Amino acid sequence: MAGRRFALLLALHDSDYAKTAYGGYYNVFVSAFGVPGDQWDGFRVVDGEFPAAEDLARYDGFVITGSPFDAYGDAPWIRRLCLLVQALHAMRKRVLGVCFGHQLLCRALGGRVARSRTGWDVGVRKITLAHDILEGFDNFSLGATDLEDEFGVPLWNANLIEVHQDEVWEVPRGARVLAYSEKTRVEAFAVGEHAMGVQGHPEYTLDILHNLIDRLTNDGSISRSLGEDARRSAAETGGPDRAFWTALCKGFLRGGPRIGSSRPAATATVAAVPEIISNNGSRATVAAGCFVGEAPVLHQLACSAGAAGIN
Repeated sequence: MAGRRFALLLALHDSDYAKTAYGGYYNVFVSAFGVPGDQWDGFRVVDGEFPAAEDLARYDGFVITGSPFDAYGDAPWIRRLCLLVQALHAMRKRVLGVCFGHQLLCRALGGRVARSRTGWDVGVRKITLAHDILEGFDNFSLGATDLEDEFGVPLWNANLIEVHQDEVWEVPRGARVLAYSEKTRVEAFAVGEHAMGVQGHPEYTLDILHNLIDRLTNDGSISRSLGEDARRSAAETGGPDRAFWTALCKGFLRGGPRIGSSRPAATATVAAVPEIISNNGSRATVAAGCFVGEAPVLHQLACSAGAAGIN
């Protein structure tokens, strides 16, 4: 059976550490989410390099990486990436967004993204998972919480590396909140079976986190005390549940297990993010957005280059 083909949309440049230790972020992502026999094509969208419109149908899925840029920004490549996501959504292509990619996916599909109300989140965070996200992942040993959803099913925890100062404020219409934390109210969401965002970094290892803490501390982005807290979180939690998160992402990209169900979203999850979910059912206005009002008209995507840290 022939392998599948994926496009990795790189919204950042390689750090010196990523190049030295891994050969670049392309290798970090492919190592985390790829399987033998698959083909991964990298596109440096931050530099205006995009897949050609006529090639989109050839891909089984797309991954949008993290970035030091704001997903609500107005740079030409960010707006163009929004248009690409809208086109892929109309084609029902699987799109996985990580950190910045999670926020960009939300923005492009009609949600709202902004600076976190509580500032930077850096370190290893305990994430509470709605039952939907656990279907098909019974072999992982994760920590139980005292919370239950409306069906009496326990909600579970999985540790995840976080490095961001922006967050989803309002998910797109029809989205399901799959995970949240004490710090961030939307840690993961899905739209149908073909779009999923994860705020944290399933692809990161602890050495990458520690290097980022050093860089963010040294350039003044975060305080030294916050950097120390981030290192402490990594030690006290025992690190991320990376096997769970990478399996989740691989499964999503390859068409299973399911990331949602036909039953209503768990009330415990919805109650935890009351300001995120739109109650009026109308499509939200995007802050500095790609579109306002109803679903966007598809735009022709050109392959030529446009205008030439991590959210």
